[in-house]
Amino acid sequence: MSVELANRVAIVTGASGGIGQAIAREFALAGAAVVLGYGQRALPAETLAQELVGSGHQALACQADVSTASGAAALVKAAVDAFGHLDILVNNAGITRDGLFLRMKEKDWDDVLSTNLKSVYLCVQAASRQLLRSSCGRVINISSVASLMGNLGQANYVAAKAGMNGLTKTLAREFSGRSVTVNAVAPGFVETDMTASLGEMKERILAQIPLGRLGQPQDVAGLCVFLAGDAGSYITGQVIQVDGGLVM
Repeated sequence: MSVELANRVAIVTGASGGIGQAIAREFALAGAAVVLGYGQRALPAETLAQELVGSGHQALACQADVSTASGAAALVKAAVDAFGHLDILVNNAGITRDGLFLRMKEKDWDDVLSTNLKSVYLCVQAASRQLLRSSCGRVINISSVASLMGNLGQANYVAAKAGMNGLTKTLAREFSGRSVTVNAVAPGFVETDMTASLGEMKERILAQIPLGRLGQPQDVAGLCVFLAGDAGSYITGQVIQVDGGLVM
């Protein structure tokens, strides 16, 4: 087992999805105690937590609606109650409610902004006291390359992720005095449930990616481990693309 993140405690929100699962797994393998936050899909998060504990790692699955202040606070409390402190927060919770802008329903706009952006504000606020107290505080926000180039039918999603990028830079400045780094990771097209329905669009997308393949969740998770560890301690306020060269 790696010890890169030994004695560190991490929360990963959205830990029922492919990217969240990969991040939680790699953090645990690197030695961190991991709290897998999930909204409604309990089985994937609980199954992974049980698997990690069975392999000798420290892990806990915790249900929380992080689009609410009470849910974000409960998730942080669960981490501190279980493991004593908190060092790393990965804001990965996200949904899509796609549709052309002129037909987009207000509820679809509000739901995506609440889950994808407001949750970052709430989780960082809830975790800030613990993170600022840590000697290795890290915030890692999972954005998207869509925030950098726009995407048809995803005005709500793109707006949320672009807002996340700006919030990342502001938090990086505000938290820098306590050596807490804040970065965003912007995946391109990664093979997850969210991209499984691409259908015949997949070939057109692959033609635009210089490396000629979709990403894997582990491609994103590996960067997150780097940013969370000592090797990433001098990187802050960045939006780092993991996209096979799609946006350059």
